[in-house]
Amino acid sequence: MIRIILILFSFSSILLGAKPNLVLILSDDHRHDLMGFHPDSPKWLETPTMDKLASEGAHLKNAFVSTSLCSPSRASILTGQYMHRHRVVDNQREVPEGTVFFPKHLQKSGYHTAFIGKWHMGHENDTPRPGFDHWVSFRGQGEYFNPVLNINGKRKKFEGYMTDILTEQAIDWYNNFRPKDKPFLLYVSYKAVHYPFTPAPRHHGKYHGKPIPYPETMANTEENYSSQSLWIKERRYGIHGIDHMETGKFDKDPVPSFDDLYWRFCETVHGLDENIGRLIATLSPNSKDTMLLYMGDNGFALGEHGFYDKRDAFEESIRIPMIAYAPGRIKSGTVISDMIQNIDVAPTFLELAGIKPSEVSPKMDGSSFSSIFSNKKIHNPRKHILYEYHWEWNFPATPTCLAIRTNKYKYIYYHGVWDRNGLYDLEHDSNERHNLIQLSQYNEIISQLRSQLFSELESLEGLNMPIRPPKGEQFYDRKLR
Repeated sequence: MIRIILILFSFSSILLGAKPNLVLILSDDHRHDLMGFHPDSPKWLETPTMDKLASEGAHLKNAFVSTSLCSPSRASILTGQYMHRHRVVDNQREVPEGTVFFPKHLQKSGYHTAFIGKWHMGHENDTPRPGFDHWVSFRGQGEYFNPVLNINGKRKKFEGYMTDILTEQAIDWYNNFRPKDKPFLLYVSYKAVHYPFTPAPRHHGKYHGKPIPYPETMANTEENYSSQSLWIKERRYGIHGIDHMETGKFDKDPVPSFDDLYWRFCETVHGLDENIGRLIATLSPNSKDTMLLYMGDNGFALGEHGFYDKRDAFEESIRIPMIAYAPGRIKSGTVISDMIQNIDVAPTFLELAGIKPSEVSPKMDGSSFSSIFSNKKIHNPRKHILYEYHWEWNFPATPTCLAIRTNKYKYIYYHGVWDRNGLYDLEHDSNERHNLIQLSQYNEIISQLRSQLFSELESLEGLNMPIRPPKGEQFYDRKLR
């Protein structure tokens, strides 16, 4: 599920001692490289808004999530905590009672806070959540067309395309309902571009027939699977494999078109970019005073290893798009290579708002990267990241994944399956095609990374994996070869 976050801060207000305004925009399932300016993007994909933000701001090219799944990632963004701490471990449950999201700290500091869009921490509930003064949302995944929105406790049906409608709600709030005498947080959380990828009618077919850059690990060949864990090949025959490609019952043959999936994905991204541009145009009177951070909630495979989904610890799943934009503050065309994680967003917001992350409760696991908005280097940059995903009863094809990633290596531990683990040399095998876990010359590296992974998780109390009662539908069947 992709989610993108845009954050705008009033820096002139900071200089005057006032609190900055904050705007977050979150979208769903957007890959890190499907932005027109990215060197790995299809040349025909048009994202002029994102291109502008990157050319006039900073591209944080090594941004990652700590869990590549919608609800856990959203909770990590809002709490600054790993999944094992905030306990939102799948997409089926409500947030545990007593969870504190960073907008609550902003409220205490005098902010007016508004949430508009997809919440998706619990499928059934669309009611206003603590921490937000203004609320516009919908149940679960919502619908791409003609949605019913809960506006401050009252439901109303709208006609049209969800992405357009949420943008209109945000613009309406900004123009007519925000207090003029208080700093504000505006959090716009788009449904787009979540599967099934559904562009606005005006964009449907825009890219049909364009050349598709099929990944080299997509083919069902011996070379692609000979060294990989067994579950990886098996998964391509389940709900998240390209030889199945269904989210309903698994009796439809032939499989839906991968090419159509890819074109619709790009068309939906294009429409998202268009709506972000509309929102920024509304805020343009304050553009010289703003900071923007654009960020996705998780990655998404488009054929890599035979997958179309996220959850696993491969690069396509855990990498996210992130752009920082602050006119007059960040040098145009800046590229940040340091590793950033979604758990770092909350402490960054607090620090830019004049709140010390170390003084809030409960404790946050992330670290602020606010220094980049003053054209400074990140203080104490990450040397590695930790990743966790817990097996879901609803989608049993992907095992529990615990991983540690440095700039050179990635070690992945698969829990609860009779299978081999993973080690990849990211410098020489960026596509993670060759698993080195069984090569004796890497034993020392494997041992060191495994020890570091478990030592750090244990110190963070991350080895107590919560087991939940089954809830929702289970997509268990495998397609016959």
